[in-house]
Amino acid sequence: MNIRPTDLEQSPDRDEAEAALAVLRNWAQSASPEEVADLDPAVARLLPGQGPSNYPPLSRDYPHDFKVDAAYKASMPDLQNGPSSLIRGARRQLQHVGISNFRLPISFHTRDNGDLTLETSVTGTVSLDADKKGINMSRIMRSFYKHAQKTFSFEVIEAALDDYITDLDTIDARIQMRFSYPMKVQSLRSGLEGFQYYDIALELVERDGVRRKYMHIDYVYSSTCPCSLELSEHARQARGQLATPHSQRSVARLSVEVVEGDVLWFEDLIDMARVAVPTETQVMVKREDEQAFAELNAANPIFVEDAARLFCEQLQKDSRVGDFRVVASHQESLHSHDAVSVLTEGETFASDSIDPKLFTTLFHVG
Repeated sequence: MNIRPTDLEQSPDRDEAEAALAVLRNWAQSASPEEVADLDPAVARLLPGQGPSNYPPLSRDYPHDFKVDAAYKASMPDLQNGPSSLIRGARRQLQHVGISNFRLPISFHTRDNGDLTLETSVTGTVSLDADKKGINMSRIMRSFYKHAQKTFSFEVIEAALDDYITDLDTIDARIQMRFSYPMKVQSLRSGLEGFQYYDIALELVERDGVRRKYMHIDYVYSSTCPCSLELSEHARQARGQLATPHSQRSVARLSVEVVEGDVLWFEDLIDMARVAVPTETQVMVKREDEQAFAELNAANPIFVEDAARLFCEQLQKDSRVGDFRVVASHQESLHSHDAVSVLTEGETFASDSIDPKLFTTLFHVG
């Protein structure tokens, strides 16, 4: 087959490409491996069941009996912990790098001296110097597993944090644990009992050698609009018109710094929230409880501004609480939008900017 030089400058059609491929395969079948490799090792891939002659054949069977020894382990590549020359992008310090939503069962102390084992989501991060490529993520998980079998307390988190700093050779480290905490609550009048679940997060942060503890709790309540209540009563009195005030499921997230000293229990923070806003949503309800809840809401109508200040009032009274933040969201039944408020005490939670998704995380799914 003769190919004129001018033909190389033109794009062949499919028929010409198929003819050229057939010629190349016929030649490769009769050529030696050395001849194929000399032309182009990739040509060997055109032959069924063959690969490049200069590449070893690979096994497709999983080696169940293969054991990793120290020498083999030392030979394995580790790009994440490689030299700074492998860094991509700006050579800057990372304030947080680690894992999120690593789940395992953890035991927690209760205020009445009991223990509960709950599925817990762990977020563990460390700071990363500008000249370091990365960290070994699995060390975070191994450090936590080593201490997770102990009955939980902030001291256990501190032990895991010590391991982070030692194993990962870092300055700053953080651990956050999220879980749903059950508490048995009684109905308002019928005497029924049921479990209320509270989304709680515990956080331990070490920065510049200083450790600080934080607790976050979501409290779900009903908020009756004071304006709507008064307007409803006006319609009844002025015109004999039946009207009902609007109320809605609402969520407040209380974030507090835990001050060293007496223990601040989960139950203590929940009790503060109940005193501030007693219209907590109900679990077990009969008719007399439903009526009681309507009366309780009428006795405690609140705007979202009121809610933030009422929670603040209770937190300020407790010496175990340092800096804090209250974020409230009243998910309106009157409007197609929510009413929200934020109140901070101290420098810890103060910020000119807020997470664009902050208020959407307060949406409670029953």
